[in-house]
Amino acid sequence: MNFRAIIAATILFAVQPAPAQTNQALAFSGAEGFGRFATGGRGAEIVHVTTRADSGAGSFRDAVSKPGRTVVFDVGGVMRLKSNVPVSSDITLAGQTAAGDGITLYGRSVSFSGQKNIIVRYLRFREGITGDRGKCSVNLAGGGGIIFDHCSIEWGRWDCLGLTRGSHDITFQFCIIGEGVDPQRFGALSDAVNNITFTHNLWINNQSRNPKAKGRIQYINNVIYNWGVGGLVGGHSQADHYLDAIGNYFIAGPNSGARAIGEFKSTDHVFQQDNFADLNKNGKLDGRLLVPEDFGSGENAPTILNHAGVGPLANVAIESAQSAVSNVLAQAGCSLHRDAVDARLIDAVQSFGTRGRIIHSEREAGGLGELKEVHAPANLNAVDLE
Repeated sequence: MNFRAIIAATILFAVQPAPAQTNQALAFSGAEGFGRFATGGRGAEIVHVTTRADSGAGSFRDAVSKPGRTVVFDVGGVMRLKSNVPVSSDITLAGQTAAGDGITLYGRSVSFSGQKNIIVRYLRFREGITGDRGKCSVNLAGGGGIIFDHCSIEWGRWDCLGLTRGSHDITFQFCIIGEGVDPQRFGALSDAVNNITFTHNLWINNQSRNPKAKGRIQYINNVIYNWGVGGLVGGHSQADHYLDAIGNYFIAGPNSGARAIGEFKSTDHVFQQDNFADLNKNGKLDGRLLVPEDFGSGENAPTILNHAGVGPLANVAIESAQSAVSNVLAQAGCSLHRDAVDARLIDAVQSFGTRGRIIHSEREAGGLGELKEVHAPANLNAVDLE
């Protein structure tokens, strides 16, 4: 990073708003982390998605085109996107209201860049190999006050998730982030970000970047499976980065190299506690506790902290790494009704090292599978509209 970029990043972090006070209402029951106070479209107009069509009245694209809305779904199935979709601010995307087995947004990227105050729950975002090279399944540059809960973010053509350029106060919880496709096959780039929480996510079948952590990041109770050249990656740049890594479990799969964590420099300030790695691929969960030396040595060693450096840990419920594996396998992704893709990924993790594959295209893994189109009134009892 050049000197001008370092100064810009320093100024950026200095002007970010302080975390909201705890007397605010949660986005929904169980919301955690820095994005937990998003209000989304609370009290705003309710807009119904009634068609799987790419555009026009009743489409997802039309529903997210204006701010101040709660979007509910009277249809379930695959929505094949013909171009990338921008989402507006002050919106709730209530995927849990969908008919049938839920919603899959397939074929292009969905962008939350430059937007604020958004709640996203129980949706599948899958760009796929026909999407634009250089895009991610979810793009979020310069946004803030956002929470993603129980989403499947997969098949990105650069990273599955792109989180960059000053994005702040954001949570990803109980999501599946993985199986990136060509050309990079990466999980997530988190670059120049402030107050980001990743908790109870499954990171799977990515070559690297699970995520690449550049900024101020809470990384708690995640499960990382079948990385390629690297699992969790440090910022390894001239700017200072802060990472609190607690209760995560790294499980090697068939494509995994020997190093689950790496690419740190002294500018990476890391607090780590209760992290485990199972590297033997023997079909059993029997990993060992990680020690500071596992994060690197010599010029590739981070600065190890003896206390959390990102923010108060009271904003996240922390459990043991072993318990986190069970909870992530039971709940991660669009799990009200898991489709064939997510079921396959969960099955691979449950093999504890013997199944799983890093792919070039979703076609290698059977593609989308079947997700029937279903029409029914949105299940408004499944979402807190207030």
